[in-house]
Amino acid sequence: MTGLKLARLGYSVPMAISNLSNIESILAQMREVARAASGADMRPEGPAAAPGGFAAELQRSLQRVSAMQSHSTEQAKAFALGDPDISLNNVMIDMQKAGIAFQATLQVRNRLVAAYQEIASMPV
Repeated sequence: MTGLKLARLGYSVPMAISNLSNIESILAQMREVARAASGADMRPEGPAAAPGGFAAELQRSLQRVSAMQSHSTEQAKAFALGDPDISLNNVMIDMQKAGIAFQATLQVRNRLVAAYQEIASMPV
């Protein structure tokens, strides 16, 4: 019955879930970059090496986005399985929030890569 409701509204849960798996793989790559950025051997000594710096904040942000993605996936699965406590409105809102958070994260990554490339191309 719930799959029929989604079909009438033009939504495809399997398609949304497969898109979320693609997003999860990109998030995994971004987590790996954050881990590499927070490596102890790469940190400078002194006041700039404060715990909870940029790399830690980046890691926390990636964890929050990942948690949003996981929550929206779980809600979509529960709705598709017919859980009466989950409404379509909540599922769609959570999926949109997760999508927006991911897009914002992707834009931050793009800006970081562009800044790195600009710094790398500067003459010394």
